[in-house]
Amino acid sequence: MSIANNIEAINNSLKNSHCRLVAVSKTYPAEAISEAYEAGQRIFGENKVQELVQKYEVLPKDINWHLIGHLQTNKVKFIAPFVSLIHSVDSLKLLNEINKEGAKNNRVIDILLQLYIADEETKFGFSFEEVEAILTSEVLELFDNIKIVGFMGMATNTDDQAKIRLEFRSLKLFSDKCKSLYTAVNVDLHELSMGMSSDYKIAIEEGSSFVRIGSSIFGRRN
Repeated sequence: MSIANNIEAINNSLKNSHCRLVAVSKTYPAEAISEAYEAGQRIFGENKVQELVQKYEVLPKDINWHLIGHLQTNKVKFIAPFVSLIHSVDSLKLLNEINKEGAKNNRVIDILLQLYIADEETKFGFSFEEVEAILTSEVLELFDNIKIVGFMGMATNTDDQAKIRLEFRSLKLFSDKCKSLYTAVNVDLHELSMGMSSDYKIAIEEGSSFVRIGSSIFGRRN
């Protein structure tokens, strides 16, 4: 199937939900992204800052670029002028740096707090308790150039669908709880980024608002 057909098939599975597709274009060339763009896709996700910047420079400017990979504080300045959403905020230091670079660029940058929901040591993220501490912190009120719009989580890499479902469900329940408890000028918890090529259908069923899909659109990575 072509990239356009793959996008159409995934979007069909998103019907009757509030979920949107983030086409994960990491390692794929600009030509492949252009093909997806011509098929109507406008949200693309990249893992590495350098690759994201290079693609931003040569591709249409109405693309919404999402940074979905682990982000180092010294790389924030390169994407702060244009990034639409950062999914992977996993430390207070990074949160502070994004706010600082947002101020330099006269922007409010939307971010997701990444939570650790998987049974794997290789994953990044806050604990539920750490996120609640952030959302109740007086320091958060000083961050005028970020908006926390929701959460991101990665399930365990396993064939056990019941385990994946429980992990996604735990994040959705936490999100719903926080939505009713925490309100501030820079907090609006309406987004939930869960699900990739292998488990996105479960994520949709469990209430994800973004699914991050690459290989099922563009094919196997080299």
